[in-house]
Amino acid sequence: MIHVSGANRIAWFGIILLVGALSCSRAPESPVETTGDFAIRDFNPLINWTVDTLGKETGHLTGDKMIYLDYTAPRGTGFLVPSDRQTEDGLFRMEFFIRNNGTGSRKFAYKIYYQNESYKFPECDPNDSANLHPFAWENFYGSWEDVKRTFVLTNEIPSNGEFHRVTDQFRIVGNPRDEQRYYADGENNRWKRNLRTGKYSFLLVVTTSEMIDTSGIPACIQNISLMQDSMFVNPYFYFLFGEGSDLANTLVNQYPFSLRVVAKPDPGAGIYINPDRYPSDQYGKFFTKSCGNDPEINKNAAFEQFVHYIDPTTRYDNIPVIADVLNDNYSLRDYNWNQRFYRKEELVSITATTSKRPCETVISDATDQKIILKNPATEFGQWEKQNVGVITRHGFTYGKWTVKAKLTELLNDNGLWNGLTNAIWLITQDKAPWNYRRDCNKVGYFADYYGGDKVDRVKNVGYSEIDFEILKTVKYCPNYILPPAYNQGLIDQHNINNWNVQMPEEVQEMKDKVLVSCTNWDMACPEPVNYSGGCNPIVYNDQVFWQHKWGETYRAITSKTPEPDDEIFGGAYYYFQIDWQPDKIIWRIGPEKDQLRVVGYVDQTITSIPNNQMLLIISQEFHNTRWWVGSMFDQANIPFPKNDIIGEIYEVTIE
Repeated sequence: MIHVSGANRIAWFGIILLVGALSCSRAPESPVETTGDFAIRDFNPLINWTVDTLGKETGHLTGDKMIYLDYTAPRGTGFLVPSDRQTEDGLFRMEFFIRNNGTGSRKFAYKIYYQNESYKFPECDPNDSANLHPFAWENFYGSWEDVKRTFVLTNEIPSNGEFHRVTDQFRIVGNPRDEQRYYADGENNRWKRNLRTGKYSFLLVVTTSEMIDTSGIPACIQNISLMQDSMFVNPYFYFLFGEGSDLANTLVNQYPFSLRVVAKPDPGAGIYINPDRYPSDQYGKFFTKSCGNDPEINKNAAFEQFVHYIDPTTRYDNIPVIADVLNDNYSLRDYNWNQRFYRKEELVSITATTSKRPCETVISDATDQKIILKNPATEFGQWEKQNVGVITRHGFTYGKWTVKAKLTELLNDNGLWNGLTNAIWLITQDKAPWNYRRDCNKVGYFADYYGGDKVDRVKNVGYSEIDFEILKTVKYCPNYILPPAYNQGLIDQHNINNWNVQMPEEVQEMKDKVLVSCTNWDMACPEPVNYSGGCNPIVYNDQVFWQHKWGETYRAITSKTPEPDDEIFGGAYYYFQIDWQPDKIIWRIGPEKDQLRVVGYVDQTITSIPNNQMLLIISQEFHNTRWWVGSMFDQANIPFPKNDIIGEIYEVTIE
């Protein structure tokens, strides 16, 4: 094979891909790539991993591969690909063949690089292909686990005209650049920059020992932990598009296949209880075989009980009524009566609550491999609307986060709301500096989630959030339907027409629908070129999504799509997907994973896309409707639950 670059390189790799696809056991010898001093062929970084993209062990050494993250061994170290449970020594074996074209025996130097291709910025600056993209350094790439191990010398290769096999080992790890940002107390906390899910490519660079000794290849490329001009340099850019693509006596070979990495946390592997929240000496009696904080659960559980923060300012006066809204034929007439004819002194002053005891409202079922959420029933006099949820324990940056679940229905046959919001959302893993977002250089982010416009602006911040929030409310965009005008009626028990007033026509038209709200918390960074407050359209694949922001200083941007409650929550299950990419976020829902449709979209032209590490939360929660201006039903006038309200989580994948 001749040494090529750019479009020619891509075309040549396509030929290799076709040749490899014809093999059923081992690829035939690949074309030879040659330079004056040596030649190489048959680079394969995955000799000992032969699981195909369907998850089947095929024995084939060619073609794309797939591996699931091993959730039994990431604690403290972050994920390892492969783990010591997946290969004999917890490493991938790589090989290539080299021929010495010279007249005497000599050593050559080689190095492997890998990069996540699914969630990356392009290597080249779109405005100047000769330069590095300004965010390409953020891409997840690595090499040897020990960054001080730079180019490796082969054994003496005789000049006998034969190809000689070179083997080595490597694995994909977190914090592959060994950045001090992710260290604590002298320890490399690789989990703070976990490897990304999605497809990985592999790059082999082979050169002469003189190129290494004379620094023909920059130090920051040989050791990827080093910087050049105060920034990291992506080796893929350097070798495929930059100065490294024309180095003398250097061959660059990109493996024509990919490795797909998938995370699939097991809902049936237990629920961990944070001892800071529920100390064992006080709450251990409530722990179960599948819920607690003993070493076995700590090792295996991919989920933790989530305890919501309850803002004390969200207190409201609730009607003192207990009812099963979903099953007791609760009607608009019941709602209107209870809203109007309880005296103020009879109302119950509450906020939403969280579980007083662990493990009672979140249950991991190992038999059916699911998690059960349970908003508990209320007893008279012990007034409570309790939020419940679980949160994943391992963070990722980017990915398609897909949830298969049967969360509670929200509306009954009369179109009355049970007061719950079904939420599937990503939240920052930590607000500490190690997890800061990319700098906002124009005005800055607001420093805190709370505080309105009075909070200081800062260059970077750790808070991020991407939401599905599904509840009974109204659309805010376009402006002319914000808010509907409601007839409050008269407090006149003797004339039903005075107090049992109907909803506005635009509300009645959506009687059977809930709003699928898709939100990105950009912390009011105004850098995007089309950043704006108010209602603004954005088009994706010929669909128009109206994005709403309560003024230019509001911290989030939201679109709302009406969807039938029965379709989403009335069946056996439904799928929800947050497709979080470096430059965009796409929200999808559907009855099957291969039948998803887009219900929300934003990109970097209108909002700041987070690039830090986040966790997944799945919850059923009682929102204060003060957060949802214009809602037709007020949480204060929704009865307390008469029976437990159940939701079930069947599957989560990040890929």
